Amino acid sequence: MKAAWYEKPGPARDVLVVGDMENPQPGVDEVRIRNVVSGINPGDVKKRQDWAGFGMPYPRVIPHSDGAGTVEAVGSGVSPQWVGRRVWCYGAQSYRAFGTAAEYTVVPLRLVVPLPESVPFEQGACFGIPGITAHRAVHVAGPVEGKAVLVQGGAGSVGMCAVQLAHRAGARVIATCRTESDKEIASRAGADAVFLTDQTLEERVKGFAPNGVDHIVEVAFAANIDLDARLLGQGGSIATYATNASPAQVPVWSLVFVNARLFFVGSDDVPPDAKIEATHAINQAFEAGWNGFDIAERFALADIALAHESVEHAKKPGRTVLVI
Repeated sequence: MKAAWYEKPGPARDVLVVGDMENPQPGVDEVRIRNVVSGINPGDVKKRQDWAGFGMPYPRVIPHSDGAGTVEAVGSGVSPQWVGRRVWCYGAQSYRAFGTAAEYTVVPLRLVVPLPESVPFEQGACFGIPGITAHRAVHVAGPVEGKAVLVQGGAGSVGMCAVQLAHRAGARVIATCRTESDKEIASRAGADAVFLTDQTLEERVKGFAPNGVDHIVEVAFAANIDLDARLLGQGGSIATYATNASPAQVPVWSLVFVNARLFFVGSDDVPPDAKIEATHAINQAFEAGWNGFDIAERFALADIALAHESVEHAKKPGRTVLVI
């Protein structure tokens, strides 16, 4: 099969190789997917850069955790009825060496989700990391029906998923965005109110939720925690999946006075049952008519280095994918 891989961390053009590898064979409780589209997440790029300083977890890594395609073969313990099904997968390169930047990917069946016929492969290839992260960040503190939920960064991949999933769960959703053009993305995802992150933000949010917001989905913890603490209502909660800086200063007393709860969400380590719940919710959103992600750029497998550079230096909103 054709595949892309790296055997050392570093700049995309220096370390990514495209070549031939043996076709992988599914083992017990595994399926082999013929990939149509491979999704690229910021985390995939950061792993290749070794941004956390962990080094190479495996001698060779085929990048990308998310993808979509058709099941071509199954291992023992898997019903042959899976063969030929349209599917999306997640976690292909989470604690695993070989992801979806290849013609074929072998993954455990538990990481495979049927892709509704109405949903394009390129959308399915983008579901995994942002969708599971968003669903957990929305629901980790409990049901949100009837509650005011603030999504910081509502036009990003995780943010727009969080807006949609909170909206479908019955929340009153406030989204924040950095630019006027981003406001339309968050509105399309289902936000009831969208505000720019300017000097009037606190006043506007309090006008929408005068008793404070019940739950916050946070993308820039260090930058926003002071504001978040002021916006929370009594017993409110914050779920953060990223930060603009680490370590971060935390306004402990402000959070104590509102009996706040604080959650940290990492998509790779979301409990398995919560991941399954998230996949069902994501599919249901698309089956109900959500259009999902804007696709900013499409690259061929041979151009994976350019694709990674596009993610590193994004020039327009939306997802970057490899068309295998």
